[in-house]
Amino acid sequence: MRVFVVDSFTDEPFRGNPAGVVPLDAPASEGWMQSVAAELKHAETAFVVLDGTEPKPLRWFTPSTEVDLCGHATLAAAHALGGSHRFATRSGELVCTADGDGWIGMDFPAHRPSPVHPPAELRAALPGVVAAASGGDDLLVRIGSAADLRALEPPLALAAALPYRGLIVTAPADRDGVDFTSRMFAPRVGIAEDPVTGSAHCLLAPYWAGELGRPEGSELVGEQVSPRGGIVRATWRGDRVALRGRAVTVLEGELRV
Repeated sequence: MRVFVVDSFTDEPFRGNPAGVVPLDAPASEGWMQSVAAELKHAETAFVVLDGTEPKPLRWFTPSTEVDLCGHATLAAAHALGGSHRFATRSGELVCTADGDGWIGMDFPAHRPSPVHPPAELRAALPGVVAAASGGDDLLVRIGSAADLRALEPPLALAAALPYRGLIVTAPADRDGVDFTSRMFAPRVGIAEDPVTGSAHCLLAPYWAGELGRPEGSELVGEQVSPRGGIVRATWRGDRVALRGRAVTVLEGELRV
């Protein structure tokens, strides 16, 4: 069967977030999909069943576990398959729409931010903590500046000890054309630092829309400032978030197991 490696949320090879994509003629066992994801070693590998079922069944695996929602691997799957697609997932139906200009739009569930008191260990470990909020499976922590965010040493032990899937650290943007910056750490699910995280923007978009005074329906531009980096365009619309990104196929091959 075919296997792809796609760099998501970028239009440059070796940037953005790489994902494996495995199109299947029929559903596969969880153990086999987990083994393939562990072999590919990307943050997530998407497995999509192409047996005529609509919406197409789609599942995502990290090297160590299955996850409920993954933006960059969904974008990678839509890009690898070409055109527009509807996927059936653990998080409900996800619709991907090719815009014709190289961008692919995705419709995801929104995670409304709920303010929380930043734990003392967060304040001690992160520079200039301003606020914290939870939403979905993640904890969002806002710090003072994008410069501090870029210089941040990955707080992996702290992130692993928190009762959340991942720790999103965010700050205001420091360049034109970008509204906010972020980084994402998820060692609890086998991902030290995720290069660009679509699902994190399901929480980031509502949070920053409120902070920036932007009404629902306004598109915000998020830059994830990991070493690979990438751009996510996000529009909050009530209980949904529209995400847009580009992608580049860097490998297409044959899986022989």
